[in-house]
Amino acid sequence: MLSRPLILASTSAIRLQLLQAAGLAVTAHASRIDEEAVKAGLESENANPRDIADALAEMKTAKVAARQPEALVLGCDQVLDFKGSVLSKPASLAEARAQLLALRGQTHALLSAAVLYDEGQPIWRHVGQARLTMRGFSDSYLDSYLARNWPEVGSSVGAYKLETEGVRLFDRIDGDYFTILGLPLLPLLSYLSTRGFIPS
Repeated sequence: MLSRPLILASTSAIRLQLLQAAGLAVTAHASRIDEEAVKAGLESENANPRDIADALAEMKTAKVAARQPEALVLGCDQVLDFKGSVLSKPASLAEARAQLLALRGQTHALLSAAVLYDEGQPIWRHVGQARLTMRGFSDSYLDSYLARNWPEVGSSVGAYKLETEGVRLFDRIDGDYFTILGLPLLPLLSYLSTRGFIPS
């Protein structure tokens, strides 16, 4: 469907699946940036979570676009904004448990940024937001949840995957499902259609 090759500047399996399911021919290339170092630097400069997500997406896109200037390159990043602070992917089971305990009964935001490059230059960007409220689950459920789902949920900010058992942790979700999965797919498809990259 695409008039130009599309490269996803990521190794995210779920983002790749979403793009392919939408009928786009896409290949994935790892960007290999030190996300935690970049995030720490931005936080030290008091950058807000939205700007952190956007900057990380931009850096990933720019790095791959420099190697593939003839292609459309899409870079994405997602951050979890909890009371103005950014939570990272948990590095251990104990850290996952601590994150989920902090989020229990609270509302947080997922910010999913996407940046599109063409011929080595940015041509489109978007940051989608969803707000999620966790229910007051018991300690025993939390421990059994992690026993069943660790280490898989370690690849997700907040230590949950909404597309699997993680959905049982929530009372309320306000926002786009694709944004929650880490890709603002509908705005992206709308832009690609408007620009003639895909048929409309």
